[in-house]
Amino acid sequence: MRDIKVLRTAFGILGNVFGVLLFMSPMITFKRIISKRSTEQFSSMPYVIALLNCLLSVWYSLPFVSPDNLLVTIVNSIGAGLEATYVLIFLIFAPKKEKAKICGYLFVVFSIVSCVALISLLAFHGNKRKLLCGFAFTISCIMMYGSPLSVMRLVIKSKSVEYMPFFLSLAVFICSISWFIFALLGKDPFILVPNVIGTLLGAVQLILYGIYRDNRGLVKKDEMNESIETRTGELQDKKLAYNEDA
Repeated sequence: MRDIKVLRTAFGILGNVFGVLLFMSPMITFKRIISKRSTEQFSSMPYVIALLNCLLSVWYSLPFVSPDNLLVTIVNSIGAGLEATYVLIFLIFAPKKEKAKICGYLFVVFSIVSCVALISLLAFHGNKRKLLCGFAFTISCIMMYGSPLSVMRLVIKSKSVEYMPFFLSLAVFICSISWFIFALLGKDPFILVPNVIGTLLGAVQLILYGIYRDNRGLVKKDEMNESIETRTGELQDKKLAYNEDA
């Protein structure tokens, strides 16, 4: 029993390390956004959902809701701060229409967290409180791991991994495995289920990266050729129009 507890703590620490790496992995993407002062085709949705998940995870792991989950509290507190920073960067550099959408998403996020917190405190106690918060946490965690599906669809459609950072996919895969083992040893289904899904989706992202990683340069070259052809056509049209006027 003691050995299992020690092993669970070890995997919890490992999950914390890879969890922080997961939350930090988009920094390369946001360095690009800041340098170009544009969000390009990057989506804010994964970061908004990740913020929701971190907030609900922190609430679920608090001692009066779910005991013996301090490591979950630590990593998700760090994650909430980082995800909030990423969303703020999107608010600064996104187009006006996108900014309005992000504000709407944030309103929904804080409304959900507030409702779960208030209902669990005022209406439920003991195991019922853990069940409510656990279900909310599990659903948000599945949404977080599933949010890159739109990016995966873009990768398949464009045959390029330009908008699916490798380190983010790798961090999702390793982090999910670590928390899966942590939950298995602690017999916590609310942590176990979403991390099984996260492991599978992380593996699919890595497979897609392996398939399309060599196409990045080809896609950029095709875009460049298309741009040159478009400009050439425009110049020819202008020349014909000028000759007709003459």
